[in-house]
Amino acid sequence: MFRSQYYNDLKQLAREVRQEYGLNSARVLRSDLRRIYSDQGIHIDLWPHKLRRLRGAYFNDELGPTVMLCKGLPEDPMVFTMAHELKHHIADSGVSLSYCDPSNQSAPIEIGAEVFAAELIYPEALFSSDLTAMGIGPGSCTPEVIVRLKRETRTTLSYAGLVKRAEFLDFAAEGSLGNVKWKKLEESIYGVPLYKKIRARRAF
Repeated sequence: MFRSQYYNDLKQLAREVRQEYGLNSARVLRSDLRRIYSDQGIHIDLWPHKLRRLRGAYFNDELGPTVMLCKGLPEDPMVFTMAHELKHHIADSGVSLSYCDPSNQSAPIEIGAEVFAAELIYPEALFSSDLTAMGIGPGSCTPEVIVRLKRETRTTLSYAGLVKRAEFLDFAAEGSLGNVKWKKLEESIYGVPLYKKIRARRAF
C-alpha cells in the first residue's frame, strides 16, 4: 500500500511539473527538459565516454546539482533519462548521488523515477484518451495500434514504455505485446525512412 501511494504521489508530481512548465502533449523533447533543468539550477554534464549500461546519474554536492548523461543516447532514451534524473532532484531530498543502471532498477526510489518519467512524458489520462479516440477498448490494443499511436502523437515515450502503459491500464493483456520488433513493424506499416533509403543507395 505504501509503495502504491508513493508511486501515485510521483505521478501527481509529474503532472504538476507538466502544468508548471507548459507541457501539453505527449511529445516532450530534450529542449523541454533543458528548460526545466535551467530553471531548477541543474547543470548538465554530457559524458562522452562509453559507460557500461549507465544512462545517467544525479549528483548534488558543494558545486550544486548536476546530471551526468551519456552523450550518445538517442532522443527517446535521452528524454526519459533526463526526466528520470529530474525526479531525483525534485523528490529525493537528501540524496547526493543516484545513478540509472540495471543493477539498481528494482529499488523503489528508481522504480519511482521511472514512474515519474513516464507520467511526465505521456500522462496516463492522455494515453487513455488517445487510445479511446482511436476506438481502442480494454484488451484490444495490438502492436500495430502501438505503432500508430507513437506515429500519430509523436511521443518520445519509447515502445517499451508504451507497452508497459498499455498493459498497466488494461488496454492489452500482460505479455501480449512482447517480442515485437518495433522498428521492423513500423517500417512495414509506414515504409522505410528516407534516411535509410539514402544510406542504402550510398552503400550500393
